[in-house]
Amino acid sequence: MFYEIRTYRLKNGTIPQYLKVVEEEGIEIQKSHLGTLVGYFFSEIGTINEIVHIWAFASLDDREARRQRLLADPRWQAFLPKIRDLIEVAENKIMKPANFSPRSEAHWRHKAYP
Repeated sequence: MFYEIRTYRLKNGTIPQYLKVVEEEGIEIQKSHLGTLVGYFFSEIGTINEIVHIWAFASLDDREARRQRLLADPRWQAFLPKIRDLIEVAENKIMKPANFSPRSEAHWRHKAYP
């Protein structure tokens, strides 16, 4: 299992606008292709104007196939211009959980927690 952690620093004061358009239009398109949304967050303390969303994938091939389907969706292409100008910096990380992490495959295989 892999996690994609996408972090966006938005233009000052645009978090409400960004979240509104994502909630009303974008998130359902993403979920229909990307699958498992782990969480969608915005900063309250620390780095300001920051959005973080985390997606889970079975493998890197799974992620690539899902992202390609998302990019090919005309609804997604129509949505992107609504957020593109709000984002100043975008960062993307692919992370793999440690065996003892509650979200790791090994964790669930060993049933460490009910």
